[in-house]
Amino acid sequence: MSTIERQPLGGYAATRPQADSLADLLERVLDKGVVIAGDIRVDLLEIELLTIRIRLLLVSVDKAAEMGIDWWTRDPMLSGSADQEELERLRRRVEELEADHE
Repeated sequence: MSTIERQPLGGYAATRPQADSLADLLERVLDKGVVIAGDIRVDLLEIELLTIRIRLLLVSVDKAAEMGIDWWTRDPMLSGSADQEELERLRRRVEELEADHE
Protein backbone atom coordinates (compact mmCIF):
# COMPACT_ATOMS: atom_id res chain seq x y z
CA MET A 1 0.00 0.00 0.00
CA SER A 2 1.22 3.56 0.44
CA THR A 3 3.06 5.05 3.36
CA ILE A 4 2.99 8.54 4.85
CA GLU A 5 6.28 10.36 5.07
CA ARG A 6 6.59 13.41 7.30
CA GLN A 7 8.97 16.16 6.34
CA PRO A 8 9.44 19.54 7.99
CA LEU A 9 8.32 22.42 5.82
CA GLY A 10 8.84 25.90 7.19
CA GLY A 11 8.50 24.73 10.77
CA TYR A 12 5.35 22.69 10.02
CA ALA A 13 5.14 18.98 9.33
CA ALA A 14 3.87 18.20 5.84
CA THR A 15 2.48 14.82 4.83
CA ARG A 16 2.51 13.33 1.41
CA PRO A 17 1.66 9.79 0.31
CA GLN A 18 4.45 7.75 -1.25
CA ALA A 19 3.43 5.08 -3.75
CA ASP A 20 5.21 1.74 -3.41
CA SER A 21 6.29 1.91 -7.04
CA LEU A 22 4.94 2.89 -10.40
CA ALA A 23 4.58 -0.79 -11.34
CA ASP A 24 2.43 -1.46 -8.23
CA LEU A 25 0.26 1.54 -8.97
CA LEU A 26 -0.20 0.52 -12.60
CA GLU A 27 -1.04 -3.04 -11.56
CA ARG A 28 -3.71 -1.78 -9.15
CA VAL A 29 -5.21 0.57 -11.74
CA LEU A 30 -5.37 -2.11 -14.43
CA ASP A 31 -6.77 -4.68 -12.01
CA LYS A 32 -9.56 -2.46 -10.70
CA GLY A 33 -10.05 -0.19 -13.71
CA VAL A 34 -10.39 3.55 -14.13
CA VAL A 35 -13.17 5.40 -15.92
CA ILE A 36 -12.53 8.90 -17.20
CA ALA A 37 -15.49 10.81 -18.60
CA GLY A 38 -15.81 14.33 -19.88
CA ASP A 39 -17.56 16.60 -22.31
CA ILE A 40 -16.10 19.28 -24.54
CA ARG A 41 -18.50 21.95 -25.74
CA VAL A 42 -17.84 24.70 -28.23
CA ASP A 43 -20.31 27.60 -28.04
CA LEU A 44 -20.42 30.79 -30.07
CA LEU A 45 -22.72 33.55 -28.84
CA GLU A 46 -24.50 31.05 -26.59
CA ILE A 47 -25.15 28.73 -29.55
CA GLU A 48 -23.78 25.25 -29.18
CA LEU A 49 -21.68 24.43 -32.24
CA LEU A 50 -20.02 21.21 -31.20
CA THR A 51 -20.17 18.71 -28.34
CA ILE A 52 -17.66 15.90 -27.94
CA ARG A 53 -18.29 13.27 -25.30
CA ILE A 54 -15.22 11.41 -24.16
CA ARG A 55 -15.47 8.14 -22.25
CA LEU A 56 -12.26 6.26 -21.46
CA LEU A 57 -12.02 2.94 -19.66
CA LEU A 58 -8.53 1.90 -18.60
CA VAL A 59 -8.30 -1.77 -17.56
CA SER A 60 -6.23 -4.85 -18.28
CA VAL A 61 -7.22 -7.13 -21.16
CA ASP A 62 -8.24 -9.83 -18.69
CA LYS A 63 -10.46 -7.44 -16.73
CA ALA A 64 -12.02 -6.11 -19.95
CA ALA A 65 -12.82 -9.66 -21.11
CA GLU A 66 -14.28 -10.37 -17.67
CA MET A 67 -16.55 -7.35 -18.19
CA GLY A 68 -17.59 -8.62 -21.65
CA ILE A 69 -15.53 -6.08 -23.60
CA ASP A 70 -13.51 -7.85 -26.30
CA TRP A 71 -14.19 -5.99 -29.54
CA TRP A 72 -10.53 -6.20 -30.58
CA THR A 73 -10.84 -10.00 -31.02
CA ARG A 74 -13.46 -9.50 -33.73
CA ASP A 75 -11.89 -6.51 -35.48
CA PRO A 76 -10.21 -7.83 -38.66
CA MET A 77 -7.69 -4.99 -38.70
CA LEU A 78 -6.49 -5.82 -35.18
CA SER A 79 -6.75 -9.61 -35.25
CA GLY A 80 -4.72 -10.04 -38.45
CA SER A 81 -7.53 -11.81 -40.30
CA ALA A 82 -7.91 -8.83 -42.65
CA ASP A 83 -4.45 -9.55 -44.05
CA GLN A 84 -5.35 -13.20 -44.68
CA GLU A 85 -8.63 -12.25 -46.34
CA GLU A 86 -6.88 -9.71 -48.56
CA LEU A 87 -4.18 -12.22 -49.49
CA GLU A 88 -6.78 -14.84 -50.41
CA ARG A 89 -8.73 -12.29 -52.49
CA LEU A 90 -5.56 -11.34 -54.38
CA ARG A 91 -4.69 -14.99 -55.03
CA ARG A 92 -8.14 -15.61 -56.52
CA ARG A 93 -7.81 -12.50 -58.70
CA VAL A 94 -4.40 -13.59 -60.00
CA GLU A 95 -5.84 -17.02 -60.85
CA GLU A 96 -8.73 -15.34 -62.72
CA LEU A 97 -6.36 -13.13 -64.69
CA GLU A 98 -4.11 -16.08 -65.56
CA ALA A 99 -7.14 -18.10 -66.70
CA ASP A 100 -8.35 -15.22 -68.90
CA HIS A 101 -4.88 -14.81 -70.41
CA GLU A 102 -4.63 -18.46 -71.53
